[in-house]
Amino acid sequence: MKVTFLGTGTSQGIPIIGSDHPVCLSEDPRDKRLRVSVMVEWDDYRYIVDCGPDFRQQMLTNNVDRVDGILFTHEHADHTAGLDDIRPFYFRQGNLPIYGHKRVLRSLEKRFDYIFVEPHQRYPGAPEVDQYEIKNNQSFKLGNLNIIPVNVWHHNLQVFGYRFDKFAYLTDVKTIDASELQKLKGLDVLVINALRIQPHISHLNLEEALALIERINPKKAYLTHISHMLGFHAKVEANLPNNVFLAFDNLTIEI
Repeated sequence: MKVTFLGTGTSQGIPIIGSDHPVCLSEDPRDKRLRVSVMVEWDDYRYIVDCGPDFRQQMLTNNVDRVDGILFTHEHADHTAGLDDIRPFYFRQGNLPIYGHKRVLRSLEKRFDYIFVEPHQRYPGAPEVDQYEIKNNQSFKLGNLNIIPVNVWHHNLQVFGYRFDKFAYLTDVKTIDASELQKLKGLDVLVINALRIQPHISHLNLEEALALIERINPKKAYLTHISHMLGFHAKVEANLPNNVFLAFDNLTIEI
């Protein structure tokens, strides 16, 4: 299995427009972060988790010419705003499968209503999708792999993380119930959000993320959904535990 970090930034990305914060002015390419997303590939399958406003740029940067489907964690704009940019895939492949909680699919229907109308009402050139509802505690198949949804909380908003065999991807987490932690045992790689140093109402900060990683005990962990307030990539990573790393845009790992 191969995982590519398409984006590792928080909702505004780094650099933030108009900011003179030192991290936003950094020349280290690892400090330049698009909105958060990953691409997961195994055998002949390729799926994307979340398509935010940088989706087009991410696909071009990584020379992606085919996508088998998109999984959504939740409905916030930094995770969904790029949905219209699936059009090139639709033109080549036909309807694109999308997966998410029922609430998330309904939100997409409202915000991208021109995509979800009946065929005779659809504007020529608009993409078409096939919707698949994900339910908590119900695994589902993607290709030849069984995917386990992991229910987490983004303050008081339900969010799905996903386990792909020995790899799990959790973003926009603040809390997770003990029963859901059981779904994360025996991981080779865990990806989880770590927004900044200071506490935040709806995201794990660095201290909380490291404590949760210690509880889950994967072989390796990568931090994502990072804001400029976490600090410079090089300085932060130098002080992490030996099995914990900062993800950065276009990093590819093999599992």
